[in-house]
Amino acid sequence: MQLCSSISLTAKVPVRVKSEYKNSTTLNDFSSNLVVPIPKWSQKTINLPPQKRGCHLITSKILKEIQQDLNGFQCGLAHLFLHHTSASLTINENYDYDVRDDTETFLNRIVPEGPSAPWKHTLEGPDDMPAHIKSSMFGCALMIPISNGKLNMGTWQGIWLCEHRDYPTSRTVVVTLNGI
Repeated sequence: MQLCSSISLTAKVPVRVKSEYKNSTTLNDFSSNLVVPIPKWSQKTINLPPQKRGCHLITSKILKEIQQDLNGFQCGLAHLFLHHTSASLTINENYDYDVRDDTETFLNRIVPEGPSAPWKHTLEGPDDMPAHIKSSMFGCALMIPISNGKLNMGTWQGIWLCEHRDYPTSRTVVVTLNGI
């Protein structure tokens, strides 16, 4: 039985749980043989090799690292968190590389850099502050549903690491899996 529900076991009254099968059962009705799965957690830190500036599809690298744990979840959420302020994570097109190039072009047009840019923060070079702004635009975290041991993304969706600095830097992503 696959069950994706939120329940509270602290209640003293019967609690109704709705399953994907559109039937419901009372938790304290022991004749129903309802088995409530115990939520579980898994966490892995993934080190990604340095990438040149631009958007890079990293779905296969992430899956390779978490697949064994991911197989144990029927329903849940995968949370990805990037430990950096000059790179970002996003979900987008996983097939045509032009989308990644066009996204990089867009980011470079809307966030100016170089000596004529208006930024005060340039401690690590002229690409430093633009990298922070781009990182804030896309963000450093993703949440992806898990269904039947797989990340439940659309056919053309992939996980991107967007590197916003000129010099390649290794990056760290923490992936936390939670569910049943």
